[in-house]
Amino acid sequence: MIRITELRLPIEHTQEDLERAILARLGLEEKQLKEFQIARRGYDARKRGQIVLVYNVDCLLSDEMQARVLEQYKDDQHVRLKPDTTYQLPIAQLPQGSPRPVVIGAGPCGLMAALTLAQIGLKPIIIERGKDVRSRTVDTFALWRKSVLTPESNVQFGEGGAGTFSDGKLYSGVSDPRHLGRRVLEEFVRAGAPEEILYLSKPHIGTFRLVSMVMFIREEIERLGGEYRFETRVDGLDLEGSGHDRRVKALHLSTGETLPAERVVLAVGHSARDTFEVLRNLDVAMEAKPFSIGVRIEHPQSVIDTARFGSYAGHELLGAADYKLVHHASNGRAVYSFCMCPGGQVVAATSEEGQVVTNGMSQYSRAERNANSGIVVEVKPEQDFPEDILGGMAFQRKWEKAAFIAGGSDYRAPAQRVEDFLAGRASVELGSVVPSYKPGVKPANLAECLPEFVTEAIREALPRFERKLKGFSMGDAVMTGVETRTSSPIRLARDGDGQSPTVRGLFPAGEGAGYAGGILSAGIDGIRVAEWLAESL
Repeated sequence: MIRITELRLPIEHTQEDLERAILARLGLEEKQLKEFQIARRGYDARKRGQIVLVYNVDCLLSDEMQARVLEQYKDDQHVRLKPDTTYQLPIAQLPQGSPRPVVIGAGPCGLMAALTLAQIGLKPIIIERGKDVRSRTVDTFALWRKSVLTPESNVQFGEGGAGTFSDGKLYSGVSDPRHLGRRVLEEFVRAGAPEEILYLSKPHIGTFRLVSMVMFIREEIERLGGEYRFETRVDGLDLEGSGHDRRVKALHLSTGETLPAERVVLAVGHSARDTFEVLRNLDVAMEAKPFSIGVRIEHPQSVIDTARFGSYAGHELLGAADYKLVHHASNGRAVYSFCMCPGGQVVAATSEEGQVVTNGMSQYSRAERNANSGIVVEVKPEQDFPEDILGGMAFQRKWEKAAFIAGGSDYRAPAQRVEDFLAGRASVELGSVVPSYKPGVKPANLAECLPEFVTEAIREALPRFERKLKGFSMGDAVMTGVETRTSSPIRLARDGDGQSPTVRGLFPAGEGAGYAGGILSAGIDGIRVAEWLAESL
């Protein structure tokens, strides 16, 4: 098939208009186009009054006509053969007597690594410190509704990973020449995701659908011989050899068992702080990595829709509007929107007692009253904690504990009106924007639970964001603190074969190891690491 990219049509077009545009673009008559499929649909809303839909379309022509069109448009980068996105599983077999591969962590990266290994026939063992996704949901709701935290079962820990309680975004800016992202999406569709994620430019799923999908993937892995061990934490590693010849030989589990393991995918997520300490004590190669901290900001979704879409606000093809904002502050820090959730809610996301952490999530409908996003400021290890590889963890904890105290020490979060934040005064009450955070908020001064450079940079950024998005710095918009778990504070080194350079057989993977940032990129990395593991056999 021939793929046409960047085909632009008015938002109110019909299917017949799209077909006519294809014919006109290729200079064809109607009978010469056998069929076409939408490969991608997005929109260009840079001009609010002239929003257009942007398509990539795959067209089926006769062999003779296809050759003619390709020759005619050989210098046109927007007319090409459809790329081959077919995925070929590696062929591999465990050596006689070798223990089964182990995947630590059942988030998006661990799930795709385990699924790939299972499909190859390697029957992986999946170790997950948290509970299965249904039980985990009960524990998570207990924090949101009753202020009861279960440290091993929450937004961060449990089957499905942190992405389960999110907007379910399935797009990424990572380079993907092998179309591994397509494979992730196809597996998700097979697990129950809507087929539209295969062609929408910004697909999402939402929390409730993600829960059932995670369960489907688990059942598929088990059907292929994989084995899950929930509520089991890896507390240590047995290594053999010395220097650069060290290899992993076994895992010490919280159950008291020592599990033989020679090939281990480490997909623990960005909040496995105790695991990072274990790895450092074993001299596993790692380095401090930049991350960001800040707040969640909420506006009425209608304000964001109007600012982005103008008179097209509410159009069914556009849905709830999102945004992406960046400002480079005069103190040398970048301020940017993070994990924007249209029509969603702000949620409690701590995994440790006596701390408050915020995150955002949406359901598939994105129909809640408010839009929310992280507004975060970059943290620089070399500047903010230069002496300690794990200094980022202490840095996060410091401000999470401060937020817990500012919120009343009962898992409520500190919240502040934008007008008060800009004026440098504590909020004593909130206004027309009702905060969505559960188990509740306490009006406060966010400067008490953020580094001065973060407060300074956000105060400078908000009026700049107002120029780009009218209503963004409205006085009653609510800021809730703190957002600290934007990404892992460390990166675990890995060689070109995917293994740790200091512990062979250990395959660092995903967001916790510093190689992904979201569901899709984590899934892609899981596939890559599974392939590296198979190649090592």
